Amino acid sequence: MIIHLHKYTALFALGLGAVISIGIFSFGLRNHNAQQPIFGFPKVITFVAQKVAPQPTPQQPKRLSPVPQTVKAVYLTAWSAGNPKTIDTIINLADTTELNGVVIDIKDYTGRVMFETTSDAIKKLGAEQIQIPNFKDLIEKLHSHNIYVIARIAGFQDVYLAEHRPELAVRNAYTGAIWRDKKNLAWVDPANTEVWDYLIDISNQAINLGVDEINFDYIRFPSDGDISLLAYPTYDATKLNKAKQIKAFFAYISEHLGQTDAKLSLDLFGLSTVSTTDMGIGQVLEYALPYFDYVSPMVYPSHYANGSFGYKNPAAYPYEIVFQSMSQAELRRAKLLQSLASTTIAIASSTQQFDASEKNNTIKPDTPLGKFRPWLQAFDLGAVYTPDMVRKQIQATYDAHATSGWYLWNPTNTYDPTIFLKK
Repeated sequence: MIIHLHKYTALFALGLGAVISIGIFSFGLRNHNAQQPIFGFPKVITFVAQKVAPQPTPQQPKRLSPVPQTVKAVYLTAWSAGNPKTIDTIINLADTTELNGVVIDIKDYTGRVMFETTSDAIKKLGAEQIQIPNFKDLIEKLHSHNIYVIARIAGFQDVYLAEHRPELAVRNAYTGAIWRDKKNLAWVDPANTEVWDYLIDISNQAINLGVDEINFDYIRFPSDGDISLLAYPTYDATKLNKAKQIKAFFAYISEHLGQTDAKLSLDLFGLSTVSTTDMGIGQVLEYALPYFDYVSPMVYPSHYANGSFGYKNPAAYPYEIVFQSMSQAELRRAKLLQSLASTTIAIASSTQQFDASEKNNTIKPDTPLGKFRPWLQAFDLGAVYTPDMVRKQIQATYDAHATSGWYLWNPTNTYDPTIFLKK
C-alpha cells in the first residue's frame, strides 16, 4: 500500500530548481547579452532599508527524546504537517520502521511563515499564514515518538518579502521592477543583512518551540531565468564574488544561531559535490562545511544532465549517481580537513582560489566540519522511482561513507512504506 500524504505543493518546489552542469556536464545557465540596462547594470542599485536586529536567542525547551545518530527523514509541506491524519501516518511509520525524522516547511518559496510566532517584525510584515496550528504541541507529539524534527526555511527565494519589502528585492536592471525567475518567483538580495536577520528571527521562533534542527534551502543567487537582467540593491560584485558573499552569510548564521541547542543544516545543489566552481550561484562545498552541522547536497539523479558520469540517463542509475557524488563529497571533506592547518584552502580550479583567512570569515585549524546528510529522490522524474530505486540511493550513501543520515524528497509527500526497513 502506498501512503498518500497531503498534496498541496507543486513539483517546482524541488529544492534544486534548475539543472546546472559544470565540467563533465552540460552547462545549463544562459548568458544573455542584450540592450544596456536603464540602471547601468551591473552597477549596484542603492536602496535605504531599516536595519532590524535579530531577536534574542531563546532557550530551547528540553527534548523529549535523544537525537538519532543517523537521521532518516522525509519531507513534509506545512499543509501536510498541519493535517492530523498525515501526522498519524508518519508516527505509525516511525513506530514500525527505521523512519525517525521529518523535515517540515516553516517558510517555503512563497515566503509565508507557516506557524504562529511572537515576533513583532514578522507580524508587522504580515508574513504569517498559519498552516501548522499548535506547532509546539506537534513538535512535542513527534518527540514523544522519538521523531527528530527539522524546520526547513527557503532563504532568498521569497515572493512575499520581495513584494512587501521591494527595497530588499532583486530587481530587473532595465525596468526597475521586481525580477522574477522562470516560475515567476521573486528573490531577495542574498547580501542584505536585514534579510539575514529576518531568517534568524524565523529560526529563533522555531527553536523556541523546540525544533531540533534548522534546515536552510535556497541560500544562493538566482539561476533560473534571464540572469543578465539581475540587479541587486546591496550585493556588490566588485567587493565580493558570489561564493564569498554566500560564505559571509554562512558565517553570520553560524555566529547568531550556533550557540543554540538546535543543529544547523544547509541544502546545496547536487553538483556542488563535483563542481570546482560556485556554478554561478555562490555555492561552494568547502565554504559550507565549517559553518553547519550537516550539509545536504540534493543528489537527485534526475537532476543531472544526460551524460553525467558517463550515463545517458542518470535518473536510471540511482545507486551510481548518488555513490559517485557522495564519494566525491567525502573526498573533498577529507582534503579540507588536511588543509585547515594552512591559511589558504585551494580548490582545484583554473579560475578560483578560496581564501580561508578572510576577515570575519576565518576558518581556524581546529574548526569542526559538518557531516553529510544528502537529499535523495523519492519522486518520478526521468524514471519511475520504485521503492527499490530509493533503497539503492540509501545504500549508496552508506557505501560512500556518508552515514550521518538522509532525507527523502517527494513534493507530494507520497512515500511507499516499503521503502523503509522494519524495526
